[in-house]
Amino acid sequence: MDGYRIVIADDHPLFRQGLTRIIDGVSDLEVVGEAGDGSELLELLAATSPRLVVLDLSMPGLHGLEAIRLTRQEFPEVKILVLTMHREYLPEALAAGAAGYLVKEDAARELFLALESIRQGEIYVSRRLREQGRGAPAGPRALTRREGEIMQHIVRGSSSRAISELLSLSVRTVEAHRAAILHKLNLKNTAELVRYALENGYLGGAPPAA
Repeated sequence: MDGYRIVIADDHPLFRQGLTRIIDGVSDLEVVGEAGDGSELLELLAATSPRLVVLDLSMPGLHGLEAIRLTRQEFPEVKILVLTMHREYLPEALAAGAAGYLVKEDAARELFLALESIRQGEIYVSRRLREQGRGAPAGPRALTRREGEIMQHIVRGSSSRAISELLSLSVRTVEAHRAAILHKLNLKNTAELVRYALENGYLGGAPPAA
């Protein structure tokens, strides 16, 4: 039986090779290709049909954030785990459609936990980033339970149509909730929404009750 198919995209060959050996050492995981930049990654995705990409953000040519967006547009079924030394791009990466964000210094401890979480349909963020991002609970302007539920789907990269089908709501209703969420939280865009979700416990679990 074939394993869970993974592609690794990183501009350091030795790092790619080492990560490949580690992942291939697990019986139900299989690295089916390696890419050194974003453009090579897109070509490799078409040729290998992986289930997940482990992606560095610092690659020549096509920046990692743009690679995430293009991958999600052209191969929406492919999940993306960002594995990077940069901590500051977390909101942008999740807003672009990444399913996980792991800093390289945590990879030895959390890589397989991140992979398994993503396989189960969850968002995974490095423990140290989750701890750094915890802020005070939302106050009197907290979201309703329905808004918190919709927020979780938005920050996972789901479109309004996908959310409407999943929750049995009209697209117009979902868009109204989206606008209400941004207005209530005084946020401008999805990247800011992701940051708020991370800081207030809306990622990786049930939303706080209103």
